[in-house]
Amino acid sequence: MNLISLLSENIKRRPHWMNGLMLFCAYMTFVYLPWDIFLKPLAEDQEVWFGFLFTGWEAKIGALAHWFVYGAGFWGFWKMKPWMFPWAALYTLQIAVGMFVWSFLDERGSGIISGLVVAIPFLLLTIALWRSSYFRAIGASIAAGES
Repeated sequence: MNLISLLSENIKRRPHWMNGLMLFCAYMTFVYLPWDIFLKPLAEDQEVWFGFLFTGWEAKIGALAHWFVYGAGFWGFWKMKPWMFPWAALYTLQIAVGMFVWSFLDERGSGIISGLVVAIPFLLLTIALWRSSYFRAIGASIAAGES
């Protein structure tokens, strides 16, 4: 099987919105985070977790954690691993909460309306991931011995 066929078959395994998440995780894993960790100057480094902004070495450590999360997310989407439920939804919920909290804690934030506008798409994505039966169906078929 050639690479194009492999990619095409894999893309058919999940809905388009989930393919978008997988591609975003691939970009973060293979392009952005290696640049962020290895090339971005320490003085410019910033990472946000749970709405709290970290800079310097704390940001580099946070970037390593993000690299692991996005790498696991890419692998989980690519292989449609059953452990992605509930972890993909919970991580996305953390992003939504973090965006909302950041809008209050950072001087660049604009308050409740701005926080809601930014958080709502992530909440919708959280609901979609939580309600998706793709990972549970695959986990059930694995448990039943199907391939």
